[in-house]
Amino acid sequence: MTLAGWLQIALAVGVVLATVVPLGAYMTRVFDGRIAFLAPIETALYRIAGVDPAREQRWSAYAFAMLAFNAAGFVFLYGVLRLQDVLPLNPAGMAAVTPDLAFNTAVSFVTNTNWQSYGGETTLSHFSQMVGLTVQNFLSTATGIALAIAFARGFARARSATIGNFWVDVTRSTLYLLLPLAIIMALVLVAMGMPQNFAGPIEATTLEGASQAIAQGPVASQVAIKMLGSNGGGFFNVNAAHPFENPTAWSNLLQLWAILAIGAALTATFGRMVGARAQGRALLAAMVIMLVVGLGVSYWAESAGNPGFVAAGLDSPANWEGKETRFGIANSAIWSVFTTAASNGSVNAMHDSFTPLGGLVPLFNMEIGEVIIGGVGAGLYGILLYAIIAVFVAGLMVGRTPEYLGKKIGGTEVKLTMLAVLVSPLACLFFTALACVWPGALAGLANAGPHGFSELLYAYSSAAGNNGSAFAGLSANVPFFNTTLGLTMLLGRFALIVPMMAVIGRLAMAPKVPESAGTFPTTGALWIGLLIGVIVIVGGLTFFPALALGPIVEHFAMQAGGLF
Repeated sequence: MTLAGWLQIALAVGVVLATVVPLGAYMTRVFDGRIAFLAPIETALYRIAGVDPAREQRWSAYAFAMLAFNAAGFVFLYGVLRLQDVLPLNPAGMAAVTPDLAFNTAVSFVTNTNWQSYGGETTLSHFSQMVGLTVQNFLSTATGIALAIAFARGFARARSATIGNFWVDVTRSTLYLLLPLAIIMALVLVAMGMPQNFAGPIEATTLEGASQAIAQGPVASQVAIKMLGSNGGGFFNVNAAHPFENPTAWSNLLQLWAILAIGAALTATFGRMVGARAQGRALLAAMVIMLVVGLGVSYWAESAGNPGFVAAGLDSPANWEGKETRFGIANSAIWSVFTTAASNGSVNAMHDSFTPLGGLVPLFNMEIGEVIIGGVGAGLYGILLYAIIAVFVAGLMVGRTPEYLGKKIGGTEVKLTMLAVLVSPLACLFFTALACVWPGALAGLANAGPHGFSELLYAYSSAAGNNGSAFAGLSANVPFFNTTLGLTMLLGRFALIVPMMAVIGRLAMAPKVPESAGTFPTTGALWIGLLIGVIVIVGGLTFFPALALGPIVEHFAMQAGGLF
C-alpha cells in the first residue's frame, strides 16, 4: 500500500461527495415539478401515451404500471436481439442471438443488471447496442429512480391513498436528469478519446505480422448512461479495461464518479422530500462508512497479494494478475468496490484474479443487497428497507412500537419488508446450490475447489443483486446458466419490488406521529451504527456459510501455500 493509493481512494470518494447536495437538490426540484425547461416535450409525450399527469396512482396501480412497462421493454429487446441479422446498422454482419442468450440479455438489461454472457463487440450489432441495450439503460434506470421517489413520498405523506404517477416519474427522470447528464458525459468522453461512430471494425497488423480486427462503434453514448444509471454492460468484452472504453486516468475518474453520483445524491433528495435533511445525511453516512471499510480491505488485500509469489522468487507479493497496468492496484480495488457497492457491474480489472479477500469484498457488497450507495434508486429503497428492520429492532429493545420519520412500523410492514429483503438471498443460494449438482454445470468453471465455488456464488450473487459483474472465470453462455441467471435477475428485481410497493402504500396511508421522549432518534451516531450493524448481521447470517466455503477457506489455504 502506498500514500498515492490512499490519495486515489480519497479523491474518488471526495468527487462523489462533492456533488451530493447540488445534484440532490436538483432532483428534488425535478420531482416536485419545479424544473420544466422541456415542458412542451414532456406534455407531448403524455398526450401521445394517453397519460394524465395530474392523476396520481395507488401503490397497486403504480406497481402494475411499472411491471407492464418493463414487460414491454423485455419483449421489445428480445425481438431486437432475435432479429438482429435483418435489422440495420450491422456492418460486421452479426448473426441473430440464440433464444436462451436473447432471453438472458433481455432480462438482464430490463432489470438494470446488464449481466453479459457474451462478448459485446463480437456478438451484437450497432443497432442492438444502441437501440436495444442503451435505450433499456435509460428506462431501467428511470424505473429505479421512480421507485425511490415513491418510497420517499410514502414517508413524506400522511393519510394519502396515492404515491404519485409512475409515468410522470419515469418521464421526468429521463428528460430532466438522465438525458442531460448522459449527453454531457458522452461528449466529454469523446473528447478524451472514446469512439462514437457507426463504422465497422478496423483491420490492423500486429507486431507479429498477424491481422487483427479492432471493433468500434457508438461506445461513448452507451458508456455514459451505463455508468450514470448503474447499468454496467460494456460495449467491449473486457469492459472498462479496454482502452476504447476507458482511455485515460481522467476517464477512469469520471466513470468512477458517475457510478455513485446519482445513487449518493438520492439520499439528499430523500432528506429534502421528507422535510428532514439530517435523515438523508444519516443514510449517506452509513453508506460511506461501509464503502470506505470495503475500499480499505480490498486495497490492503490486493497490495498484500499472494505469499506464493514471494515463494516463487518474485520481488513483491502484490497481486497484479488481471489488472490493467494503466490504472494499477489502487484504482482496480476502487473500481471493484464502487461497482459492486452501486449495482453497476462494470469492471476495469478481472475480479476472478483478485485475492480471496479482495474478491470477498465485492461479493459481500452484492449479497447485502447493494445498499452501499446501491443501484440508482435501488440503493435508496434498499437501505430504507433495512432502516425499517433497524427501527423494529430498536423498538424491541426499548419496549415500544417502532417509529421512523413519524410513521409507526407495525407487524405487517415488518413482514413485507423481510419478504422483500429475503427474496434475493433465496434466489441466489438456491440457484448456486442447483448449479453445484446440475449435470454439466460445473464444466463451465475455470477453477476447481473453493475458487470455483466462488465463481458460481459470484455469478448468482451478481444476478440476484442486479449487479452484472462476473468473476470472469465462468463460461456462462449455455442454456442452463442463461436460463437460471435470467430467472435469478427477475426475482432479484421484481419479487423484491412488489412487497416493497405494498410497504410504500401502507406508509403513505398512515398518519404522522409526533416525536416523543420515547422516540428512537434516527440521525445520530447510535442510529448509524445500528443501521450498519443490522445490514452486516443480516448479510452475514445469510451468506456466511456460503462465503466460508468459497473465499474464506481459499484465503486460509493460500496462506498455507495452497493455490486453486
